Amino acid sequence: MKVLIAGATGLIGSELVDLLLKNGIEVHYLSTSKSKLVSQSNYKGFYWNPNSGEIDLDAFEEVETIIHLAGASVSKRWTPSYKEEIINSRILSTRLLYQSLSKKQNVVKQIVSASAIGIYPDSLDKVYHEEDTEVDNSFLGEVVYKWENEVSAFERLGLKVAKIRIGLVLAKDGGALKEMIKPIKLGVGSPFGSGKQYQSWIHASDLVAIFYFVIQNKLEGVFNGVSPYPVTNSVLTKTIATTLGKPCFLPNVPKFIMKLILGEMHELLFASQNVSAIKLLNKGFQFKYASLEKALQNLLK
Repeated sequence: MKVLIAGATGLIGSELVDLLLKNGIEVHYLSTSKSKLVSQSNYKGFYWNPNSGEIDLDAFEEVETIIHLAGASVSKRWTPSYKEEIINSRILSTRLLYQSLSKKQNVVKQIVSASAIGIYPDSLDKVYHEEDTEVDNSFLGEVVYKWENEVSAFERLGLKVAKIRIGLVLAKDGGALKEMIKPIKLGVGSPFGSGKQYQSWIHASDLVAIFYFVIQNKLEGVFNGVSPYPVTNSVLTKTIATTLGKPCFLPNVPKFIMKLILGEMHELLFASQNVSAIKLLNKGFQFKYASLEKALQNLLK
């Protein structure tokens, strides 16, 4: 089997590449940097530039599944121009993949795209499932809604389309956890706002395993890429502190302070999304790090 990955060098992409290669799956990947292109028997890079509509069509040769992880990071200050980049990086890359497949006789049968739980409205008491159609009236809600719509277009080409709505990714070498442990290590960690907002998190290894599971079982539809046990921001912060053997007794950080520091991006810390993983569990997926304690022990010890 051969897959094509857009976004192969990011936090999730690089771990997913390792898992696929270990399981004997050949990987083609797209990169906007010609210096990052390598050519090995089972791992081959191809140039593309979604902004200018350039792509090396050889990337699609004998590919059965496309994995779409490309998109500008949302963990950077949301200036008006950067907000445009966040949206365009997702829309233009998806469109270029679609147009390329439309032009080419190929064997692609499935596309599995990253998405985000940011599509679900902010709520302290609702539990969200994949069937929920409400969209959060925030910038992130808009981004995810537009992105998923673009990905749905592949159904017109007869592909199976799967979307993984990713929660807060906990990883060893990057992402949110790296930033969260900085103040906690200094003994000045504390929850944000009321601390009651739900954070639906996932260990990076489980997230990568979900992508692999969806590919292996040729699944389609929306899946929440979250652990079965979401926690509040307060529990998350205190569990990290306990795992690191650090105190966590300072008053909660007020919302207005984070708004001053981060601007509109502060929404990432204060939005509450209690998201269910029951659909994946019912399909037979098994989480290795279902509990937060186990995940943090693995990542921080």
